[in-house]
Amino acid sequence: MAQPAGVPTVTIPLDSDATTITVGERHVGLTNLGKIFFTEAGLTKRDLLQYYADVAPLLLPHLRERAMVMKRYPHGAAGDFFFMKRTPPGAPAWLQTCSIEHGSGSIIAFPIVDDLSALLWIINLGCIDLNQWYARCDDVGRPDYLHFDLDPVKDDELGATAFETVCTAALALRSALGEIGLPAYAKTSGSNGIHLYVPIARGPLQHDVWRFAKAFAFAVAGRHPDILTAEYKIAKRPKNRVLVDYNQNAWGRTLASVYSVRPTPRASVSTPVTWEEIERGFAIADFRVDNVRARFAKTGDLWAPLVARDGRFDLASLLESEPQPVRKRTTARSSKGASP
Repeated sequence: MAQPAGVPTVTIPLDSDATTITVGERHVGLTNLGKIFFTEAGLTKRDLLQYYADVAPLLLPHLRERAMVMKRYPHGAAGDFFFMKRTPPGAPAWLQTCSIEHGSGSIIAFPIVDDLSALLWIINLGCIDLNQWYARCDDVGRPDYLHFDLDPVKDDELGATAFETVCTAALALRSALGEIGLPAYAKTSGSNGIHLYVPIARGPLQHDVWRFAKAFAFAVAGRHPDILTAEYKIAKRPKNRVLVDYNQNAWGRTLASVYSVRPTPRASVSTPVTWEEIERGFAIADFRVDNVRARFAKTGDLWAPLVARDGRFDLASLLESEPQPVRKRTTARSSKGASP
């Protein structure tokens, strides 16, 4: 991929199992480069690091100023993983952190991935996908987007038609969101679903965003009971449906970021897709570490509106004026010019 001006180009060496990469005035030690991280795809930790170095210009704007929850796979994608919130001892002095107070009263200093050196450092810890907070560090209680995770209900009867149903579900949500003026941007989850995100102006607290997402999910599922469910209790979910998962909007929850590699056998990538592509249909396996860089070079960042400061939806006004989140609006309101 061509790198924009000012973004360093990094090549991970092929002839060493450990190296130190210099990015500007920062130095990042990389280890176990030859370790297989994706057995079926034959990809090593070096390949994973090189992918992230290559897509950094597209990825970093979506991570900056946000706390990062580390999901570490020390033995590769097929091995056990564990979550780590607190920045580990021995982190480089230049690493930026975001201190967040939790309900227990404890304050956790999360790492921030704000540049290429921080990105390489966190991937070297064994992180495969990246899970950043929905709110920026200067106000961790007020997110600047809401989202829906469309996840096919796990059932053997879904078979090969499962993802086709997810695409249909995504189109149904887009239509309902459009009725109340909310723009939606889609990406593959990289696993088996689709994520829909809406850029909003900062204002509502995370809990208020969650409440809206829950009400909207149940309302739209009620419109399409043949394909959708918002029932969060697994035992109560009907079969052959797509779950409209609103609960990931809760405070402290995260989803794999856009451009994240997922721990799947073929190293699939959470990839922005157009609505035309969703209408035509595709397979999640179409977007992998070994082929997405050529796509990104052509498309650029399809998710640029998610980090733009202008044109974000004014969800606060909607919460004040319309308690019924799927009631049709005659005009759309946005916060053009407002800080997200």
